Amino acid sequence: MKKNYSDKMNVKVHIGKLIEKRMMSEGHSVSWLARQLYCDRSNIYKIFQKQSLDTEVLFHVSQVLKTDFFAYYSDKLRTDLMQNP
Repeated sequence: MKKNYSDKMNVKVHIGKLIEKRMMSEGHSVSWLARQLYCDRSNIYKIFQKQSLDTEVLFHVSQVLKTDFFAYYSDKLRTDLMQNP
């Protein structure tokens, strides 16, 4: 099986699951998020399954859910840099 960049760098952020969790904690539905992002519900389910997203998509999701999803990566990077100076 071919390894992707996330596997090689040991990145453990699954952004799709984090987005789904945030959406649900805010009491929003998949239909609501799809309307906010001007896409079909099936695309939202695909987002939930993705470990990583295009930065423009992640930016829009962050705006809609009023959450800095990029911070999860920044936090992970800081932790990794502190452990491996």
